[in-house]
Amino acid sequence: MKTALSTVALLVLALSFVSEAVQVQEGEFSFSLEAVRKLQELTDRSRTDKQNPRLRTGAVSVCADPGLPQEFLPLCEQRGATMSLSRLAMVPLDVCEICAFAACTGC
Repeated sequence: MKTALSTVALLVLALSFVSEAVQVQEGEFSFSLEAVRKLQELTDRSRTDKQNPRLRTGAVSVCADPGLPQEFLPLCEQRGATMSLSRLAMVPLDVCEICAFAACTGC
């Protein structure tokens, strides 16, 4: 039992290192898989807010969100940030985790 627990702990630790190593490319920018996951959470949260259609997420509101990972700030300052953020929000993370998606590297 102790060996099995140690093995599971080691696998979880290895998986966490791998997920941090995966990078998602968007143009000249590269973002960690965890940062893209957070971006998707922010955009999903705003999409499900059906109470006020004026609160729909655009690049400006996503970039102004204090929960946005800092590594997206240079992208937010670029022209075309809306399209880049939209593409990043649609990256299939489950496929990216096994590096079967062209924008994902570092496996």
